[in-house]
Amino acid sequence: MSVKTALITGGSKGIGYGVAEALIRQGIRVALTSRSLAGAEEAAAKLNAIQPGYALGLEADVRDLASQQRAVDKTLQQWGQIDYVIANAGVGHFAPVQTMTIDTWKETIDTNLTGVFYTAKATLPSLGQSKGYFITIASLAGANFLPEGTAYNASKFGLVGFTQAMMLDVRKEGIKVTTIMPGSVATQFNNHTVSEQDAWKIQPEDIGQIVVDLIRMPARTLPSKIEVRPAVPG
Repeated sequence: MSVKTALITGGSKGIGYGVAEALIRQGIRVALTSRSLAGAEEAAAKLNAIQPGYALGLEADVRDLASQQRAVDKTLQQWGQIDYVIANAGVGHFAPVQTMTIDTWKETIDTNLTGVFYTAKATLPSLGQSKGYFITIASLAGANFLPEGTAYNASKFGLVGFTQAMMLDVRKEGIKVTTIMPGSVATQFNNHTVSEQDAWKIQPEDIGQIVVDLIRMPARTLPSKIEVRPAVPG
């Protein structure tokens, strides 16, 4: 059986890194992107300590289609295929609509929603060849309203809708599509510092396990939308 390859956006830390480590431990090669090349390469070095030669760190900005395409091209040059895509890169900005700035709005929508569209445009040709899997990391904020969450809610509601509609577009080509909607996760999201106080939250490796379970599902079965939350609230 040939070795599979995954591309993970925003893979240098948090959920993205948790997914990358889970896939590496399953013998799957991982190309991970970050807007910081140093951050991507540092994360790849840690993963290569687990499975030498199985991780590639790339600089890419999901808000730029050309940047995404370069990351895809480099992954294909390195390994010749892309079997799984985890569209994870995202930002979280929160402010009342009265004080939400135009720049903050644009960065949120361009990263969390348009960035996933660009990731799809850059990777679908490869996924069509491999009959692969496209997974988006949305949020329970894609189904629940939050105060001061106008931009974030809009981006995640849009992402859930985008992902489900995309699933209907491409499943006849043999490409699976799923959106994962986590609740509270112990990450650096929104400049949070992870500590022991976050032990009650979902851990990044838990989302990694969900991704592993999805790609191991029988080919005939597609869990298209998954909500996941802490078993016991903090």
